[in-house]
Amino acid sequence: MRSLAQAAALEWAEHGITVNAYSPGLVHTSMWDDLDREIVALQGGEPGDVIAGAIPDIPLGRVQRPEDVAGIVSYLASDDAAYITGQSVIIGGGMLLT
Repeated sequence: MRSLAQAAALEWAEHGITVNAYSPGLVHTSMWDDLDREIVALQGGEPGDVIAGAIPDIPLGRVQRPEDVAGIVSYLASDDAAYITGQSVIIGGGMLLT
């Protein structure tokens, strides 16, 4: 995704169009609840075990909420980010740091 964003940013810059990417981590949504049920059905365990097992690997100590993602997306779409292009933002609560 990063390479695609960078290539598109180069291509569209002459038109004043910025292109950026964002990479969310584990976002607790209803989609995740569906995945959790499937994982429990395949591997056993209790609902919520997968999320609970991931939390110790997240330095901020919690899974993401949709508004955590919405904040950076809103910023990148705003005029405040008009001079940002070709970037990839990882929204993972520091998960890749561990």
